[in-house]
Amino acid sequence: MAEEQNGCKPSDCAGCAHADSCGSKPQSLLKPANPHSHVNKVIAVVSGKGGVGKSMVTASLARIMREQGFNVGIMDADITGPSIPKMYGIHKQAMGTEEGIIPEEAKDGTKIMSVNLLLPNESDPVIWRGPVIANVVTQFWTDVMWGELDYLFVDMPPGTGDVPLTVFQSLPVDGIVIVTSPQDLVQMIVKKAYNMACQMDIPVLGIVENYSYLVCPDCGKKISVFGESHVDETAKELDIPVIGKMPIDAGLAEAVEEERFYEISNDYLTDAVNKL
Repeated sequence: MAEEQNGCKPSDCAGCAHADSCGSKPQSLLKPANPHSHVNKVIAVVSGKGGVGKSMVTASLARIMREQGFNVGIMDADITGPSIPKMYGIHKQAMGTEEGIIPEEAKDGTKIMSVNLLLPNESDPVIWRGPVIANVVTQFWTDVMWGELDYLFVDMPPGTGDVPLTVFQSLPVDGIVIVTSPQDLVQMIVKKAYNMACQMDIPVLGIVENYSYLVCPDCGKKISVFGESHVDETAKELDIPVIGKMPIDAGLAEAVEEERFYEISNDYLTDAVNKL
């Protein structure tokens, strides 16, 4: 006798109008993009914990792609801690039409959508529960008119909670980039992000280590401020490549503070884009 699925025998499904949506066939949770969006690739940038420079890596990857002539967008999915608009000097509210929401455009042509562009005051806190936040992220896909994009980078919140789950299930994510730093604790957190991606059947494109070292301005020696890196060992264990190591760079930090990231060329991640 054939094995039962969800309490039903295969013979019970004959002629059933819902036969294609039950049993052993998984039901897709992907949401349709806005009709005015044509996105070729969706790349999510994730981290197991906060404070590792995930937004910096997201913006850097987007900048490199813009410099290479690609049409690029950034979805700021870190709803409670959005930083992408300020990095690019964008403070206007996004406008909407009956057809959808129009993303703001940075001076380098990067299209950006963030909750900060929808709030009356960008400094207002977002005090929402998880399901509400996850729904907003979904709307950034279904309601925003992204236009023609070669790459849409999704700046994810840290951790493995509601928003990462929503993004992985609702958006056609082509791959993720994991951002980490040299501390041993963070290496453990990398495995959590990696394991979540594997369970959601999302390809892991590689790891970027931020704060890898500091170059002494006097002698040029590389100083391991946060201790010796273990990212290569972790990457080998997980069988994924290290696609970039970023030092502590005052120039990048100044560009963020001065809201002119649209001028930056982050050479530390030039090789990383070849994996995207």
